[in-house]
Amino acid sequence: MKLARFTREGQTRIGKVVGETVVDLSAVVGEGDAMRALIETLDDVRDQLEAVEGPAYALADVKLAAPINDAQKFLAIGMNYQAHAEESIRGGHPVPKHQLWFNKQVSCINGPYDDIVLYKVSEELDYEAELAYVIGKTCKNVKKADALDVIAGYMVCNDVTVRDWQHRTPTYTLGKSFDTHGPIGPWLTTADEIGDAENLDIKLTVDGVVRQHAKTNDLIYKIADQIEYLTTVMTLYPGDIIATGTPSGVAIVDRNWMRDGQVCRVEIEKLGAIENRIAAEV
Repeated sequence: MKLARFTREGQTRIGKVVGETVVDLSAVVGEGDAMRALIETLDDVRDQLEAVEGPAYALADVKLAAPINDAQKFLAIGMNYQAHAEESIRGGHPVPKHQLWFNKQVSCINGPYDDIVLYKVSEELDYEAELAYVIGKTCKNVKKADALDVIAGYMVCNDVTVRDWQHRTPTYTLGKSFDTHGPIGPWLTTADEIGDAENLDIKLTVDGVVRQHAKTNDLIYKIADQIEYLTTVMTLYPGDIIATGTPSGVAIVDRNWMRDGQVCRVEIEKLGAIENRIAAEV
């Protein structure tokens, strides 16, 4: 299933995307829009959700919101594509010896088609196309062999970064967490529809010009490795968002930053696309 949060006539609800329509799931989940609460019970209600046939609305007639707006964590890993690590070395940045994790504060979460704000404090606005997955079960000390079983589904993500603010502190957190700098979506595709998530085409364009294009099979630390590593340290909860790293071609390499009025699009095979306009802070 493709689970979405959508707004129609001023109300935001949960639906499933079927073709070019979104089917309202309120009959099963109620009239709220808390995707995290649904994910916690997804195994129990999946059959009911799949059976719902209406009401349905054309995607063109609704506004899709971030699939999850109430995540407890938004974690991302750095330098996790081999080609990106190699370009980082050429740029004078050493590749870490261990998995490099950082927080994106959840207040950065943004809709799949909403504006990304270019703030006055910096012009170094960069993009990072990423495959993200969402945790579906409360889990700790997960073994690699069992790791994929705790995933509810996958999304497209843009790990938008303000580069000079990122490098002010070793944690990266500030430069990764500006409001609007975590667009996700366009919906949450459940894991059963994906097959091999580590063999998907991923592409990012700015104003139609390709900046990043790769396969997710270039990951250095695979998704199961990530979950095993993270859950050694912390408990992961349903709705937690994990971004898996970005391919080569980021703007910091040639300092070709995103500018006001440009449109950044991230597309991943089987998951759809998000598209965000860059809007200068007023």
